[in-house]
Amino acid sequence: MSEVGARLVARFGPGARGWLASVPHLAAQSAARWGCELGAPFGGGASSLVFRCDWPDGTRAVLKLSPDRALLARQVEMLRVLAPSGRVPAVLAADAGAGAMVLEEVLPGTGAEDLPRASLPQQWGELLAALHSVPPPAHWPLDLRGRFDEAFVRIGRRLSEPSIAARIAPATWQRTIRRCETLLDSQTGVVLLHGDLHLGNVLDGGPSRGLTAIDPKACIGDPCFDAVDYTVAGAGHEGVGARCRKVAAACALDEDRLYAWSRVVAPMAAIAHLTWGGPESVVDELLALSS
Repeated sequence: MSEVGARLVARFGPGARGWLASVPHLAAQSAARWGCELGAPFGGGASSLVFRCDWPDGTRAVLKLSPDRALLARQVEMLRVLAPSGRVPAVLAADAGAGAMVLEEVLPGTGAEDLPRASLPQQWGELLAALHSVPPPAHWPLDLRGRFDEAFVRIGRRLSEPSIAARIAPATWQRTIRRCETLLDSQTGVVLLHGDLHLGNVLDGGPSRGLTAIDPKACIGDPCFDAVDYTVAGAGHEGVGARCRKVAAACALDEDRLYAWSRVVAPMAAIAHLTWGGPESVVDELLALSS
């Protein structure tokens, strides 16, 4: 099984194997329906598989398939809401019932983690300014508190796994939850967030567009949250504290508050590194931040 397939099974359980077996048929069926020319697989994440394709007018596009149809339908809505920012790919077609959608391909599409590190904070600041300029829709149902409620339950189930229990004590997790609640209770100037803005969800859209975000989990909350995953990814490089100073300045954010959010996200990042074999030194730095 591919690494992407393993991630899908880890996310959705053994039943995802049946869905993976159906993907070739589903991809061909979706391409035929929309008149696309289907290309090669283009990777994927924890909840989807992606194929390159050509839209009938020649636009380079990607076909995205997910076993979680409700999640994909929400992503379509979120991409359309964030479209005025100019910093998300356009939705060309979608079929929520089939768990399929076609997006324009972001070009050149280099991942943010592979871009020059020195210029990235400034580009991240420009990305956040564009995304956060979109007014939150009236009665938008998702907020940052709900995002964390779900995350603490989902990720917290993993604390009993031996490799994770050996490094993260229940007291650490409870301290993290309390820190998060303090930050949530003190939010001001909330904006419409991308909600999952880590380095893997940001691509180079070229000089005319700048950094472009994919796979949103749009919610309303503290603007610092859209910078926290990038900040925490400083572990093992210049360090989280040093990156926090750079990012806060470039994104016009409160440095102390961004650092406080980093302490909330650090144990979650540590769990990801423990799961996928990240460097021990990075796990150590993240857990020291969690103390």
